[in-house]
Amino acid sequence: MNWLYLAIAIISEVIATSALKASESFTRLYPSTIVMAGYGLAFYCLSLTLRTIPIGIVYAVWSGIGIMLVSLIGWIVYDQKLDLAALLGIAMIVSGVIVLNLFSKSVAH
Repeated sequence: MNWLYLAIAIISEVIATSALKASESFTRLYPSTIVMAGYGLAFYCLSLTLRTIPIGIVYAVWSGIGIMLVSLIGWIVYDQKLDLAALLGIAMIVSGVIVLNLFSKSVAH
């Protein structure tokens, strides 16, 4: 269940971060409301996750997957371009999260 909470936290944070750009510095009501609700849900679910999974592991997974998803949304929705160095850096971050989850004894499965 804790990994489900983490997944919800990540998805909520990615939605909130994506809506943050659309909020235009909190001048648009609907996107601003999504930002507030998304971050609220994300941090609540994150706090539930931290009951059993070490904070370092949670943060590594949260940030790695979040970076990948926000970059993907930026590319698809906002037509933002990533150069080769950016793509390689994101791939290394995601690879690190995979190695952490597959081989670390610190991760509670």
